[in-house]
Amino acid sequence: MLSPLQWRRLWQIRRVYHRYGLAEALGRPVRRSFSEPIGVRLRKALEELGPVFVKFGQALSTRPDILPPELASELSKLQDQVPPFPGADARALVEAALGKPIGQAFAMFDDKPLASASIAQVHAARLPGEDGQPGFDVVVKVVRPGIETQIRRDVELLHGLAQMAEWFSPLAPRLRPKEVVAEYEKVIFDELDLLREAANASQLRRNWLGSEMIYHPLVVWDLCRPNVMVMERLNGLPVDEVAELRRRNVNIQLLAERGVEIFFREVFFFNFFHADMHPGNVFVDPSDPDNPRWLALDFGIVGSLTPEDQRYLAENFVAFFDQDYRRVAELHVESGWVPRTTRVDEFEGAIRSVCEPIFNRPLSELSFGVFLLRLFEVARRFDMQVQPQLVLLQKTILQVEGLGRQLYPDLDLWKTAKPLMTEWMQERLSPKRAMAELRRHGPQLVESLPGLLARLGTEQARGGTVSRDELEQSLQVLVREQRRNRRVTIGATLMLGALIVFGLDGYRPVIWNGVPSISWLLAGCGMALWLSARRRGGG
Repeated sequence: MLSPLQWRRLWQIRRVYHRYGLAEALGRPVRRSFSEPIGVRLRKALEELGPVFVKFGQALSTRPDILPPELASELSKLQDQVPPFPGADARALVEAALGKPIGQAFAMFDDKPLASASIAQVHAARLPGEDGQPGFDVVVKVVRPGIETQIRRDVELLHGLAQMAEWFSPLAPRLRPKEVVAEYEKVIFDELDLLREAANASQLRRNWLGSEMIYHPLVVWDLCRPNVMVMERLNGLPVDEVAELRRRNVNIQLLAERGVEIFFREVFFFNFFHADMHPGNVFVDPSDPDNPRWLALDFGIVGSLTPEDQRYLAENFVAFFDQDYRRVAELHVESGWVPRTTRVDEFEGAIRSVCEPIFNRPLSELSFGVFLLRLFEVARRFDMQVQPQLVLLQKTILQVEGLGRQLYPDLDLWKTAKPLMTEWMQERLSPKRAMAELRRHGPQLVESLPGLLARLGTEQARGGTVSRDELEQSLQVLVREQRRNRRVTIGATLMLGALIVFGLDGYRPVIWNGVPSISWLLAGCGMALWLSARRRGGG
């Protein structure tokens, strides 16, 4: 149950709700008139309630298709216009973290913040120059004092509410509120650790170094601490200043398409994606209007997926793009997202009713976010469970769409993403990947058998037993792994043989479409075995 402190917090939320007349935002009548519009009151209420609620408002601000435009516009001020804390406090925090006066670390430090957000605020600074050269312009990010206590209070309240939902709500088994809150808790507390954020920035910079699509700042590691981060200062235009981008003749369509490509490449090719893509965290470099580049500014929230979730998501996307609704339904069952007892033909028909209207329509006519909500509504009838590990990805997809809609409403998300998904799937099925998988997983079978025998011996020495079910289960795992590895090995060998035959000098076999027939045969057999191993796990 909720603790007394949590009930007190709930009472505070209720008071804020009534004081700002937030019932109006829900289309309900309020008892008195207000001098400020509902958008301003909603923003102020979220600011008063603290960073957990500010984060919620930030997510809503990117969805003008869900909120009325005046609400979305006002909530966008939560991105970087949260009331700042005093610059003198920031200076004192930096000096305490670095263990030396500001003047010894920086040639200049501006007490007036460049931006102020719910977790931290940013100050302009300059590093000392060397040999008479001008210093390096940087930004200094400082965590708000006392913010961790405030966040912990609200997260504990969310845990309490999730526990109550588990007890009393019939939807709890599907929605899994405790796991969702636990995932959110991890994300927001990770955001408080600026050393982690600095590491995220360095990893993203390394992944995209040399790219013409996006640039990430250099981290000054010597001046980074858990509550202070120093990195290169980037100059660009906020992505939501579309009118100014157009005035400078920036190629808006290319910029929007690159944003989609960046997201899908980060999720699937790098498996490390920027998961807080609101307008306050991404700028645009307009210096080359025909070749605009994204500038990433904030790295507190990143995400990654397990190989299994990656594969299922990629196959789902490809199946969606190909309008293969049967495969979409099968993947949901195979992944355990819906019960194994689900009738695939019924689920396929339900998915078709949602997906069929969306193809060949620009974002200006249909929202991907609304499509997702409709898809989840359909899946709910089949007892689809919320996947906590995918909540962050779903939120980022909505943010990317929000940015795309602001920049270029006619952007075709599907057309931009499908070639990337096809490329990723082909890379996953390549002979090079097959050999890498074989090298990585081949030793597992050799290692697992002695472990099983050792366990049997240990249990017998202790006078205990291993149940027949446990033994059969372990042996079944070994057999499946052995079959899978055998298929992978044979398949990879056949595909390698096909390549060798194709490259032989002086060999003149029967040619079909420019390739020796024997190469086609070997490659076909090898691919069939490889796909069989991948899809059925050797079953």
